[in-house]
Amino acid sequence: MPMLAYDYAIVRVLPRVERGEQINAGVILSCPANRYLRARFALDDGVLRCLAPGVDPQPIRAALAGIEAVCQGGPAAGALGKLSARERFHWLVAPRSTSVQVSAVHTGRCDDLDAALDDLMRKMVSR
Repeated sequence: MPMLAYDYAIVRVLPRVERGEQINAGVILSCPANRYLRARFALDDGVLRCLAPGVDPQPIRAALAGIEAVCQGGPAAGALGKLSARERFHWLVAPRSTSVQVSAVHTGRCDDLDAALDDLMRKMVSR
């Protein structure tokens, strides 16, 4: 099987943006050649409470669910769902100053995109 080139970004939660403290909460992975765009999340509520006691995790979880909806495309993603997978990826990784942000985009190569996403979650998000 040929190697596939992909781009990815780490999704970070900044419960108090003004402090700049962040938690790696997930990964967005895109492979234009396969029209692949997926996100996976594992928000650590314990770490979130340590960084911002009393924070309500529901709005953060809703924002993460919104990222998943945009990745899947279609009507559930609203107007963004009509864009190509690559266009949605670029929209998702655009800089923002909200409590959910993404890292710079990085590249990789693999022969199994789902396995690459699992591996990135293990390396970049899991504790």
